Amino acid sequence: MDRLLDRATEGPVCLWQQEIAQIVIDAIRDGEARFHRYQLNAFAVMPNHVHLLVTPNVTADQWLGPLKGFTAHQANRVLGKHAPFWQDESYDHLVHNEEEFQRIQRYIENNPVKAGLVGSAERFPWSSAASLTPGGSPAARSNA
Repeated sequence: MDRLLDRATEGPVCLWQQEIAQIVIDAIRDGEARFHRYQLNAFAVMPNHVHLLVTPNVTADQWLGPLKGFTAHQANRVLGKHAPFWQDESYDHLVHNEEEFQRIQRYIENNPVKAGLVGSAERFPWSSAASLTPGGSPAARSNA
C-alpha cells in the first residue's frame, strides 16, 4: 500500500503545496512543543499522506483527532474548499523495542527517497531528516 501511495501521480496531492505542508508540519510540532501530546520522533509529509513516529502522552483520539481536524480546516481554507481532507482511517503500530523503533524511524525519514522525490533524506524539506543537517529545511526546523 505504501508503494502505491508513494508513487501516486494522480488524485489528491494537496500536501505537495508548500503552504499546506507547512501547516501540517507546524501543527505536528505544536502537538509536541505547545500541547505536550506526544514526543515527536520522526515525520515525513508526503504529497498525499503523512508518516509520524511519536511517543504519545495521551490517547490517540486526544492527539490525532485534533491534529487532523485543525490541519483539515486550515488546508481547506487555503484550497477554498469545504470538503473532507483526511481519510477517516489511519494506521497505527505499537513499537516493541529499540531495534524496531530505529527501523521505523529510518523508514519514515527515507520514505521520500524511496518514493523518488529526492536523492537523500536530508534534502526533503518536509521531514524530520531535513532538520538533522546543518542548514536543514526551514520547514522542518520551524517551531523547533
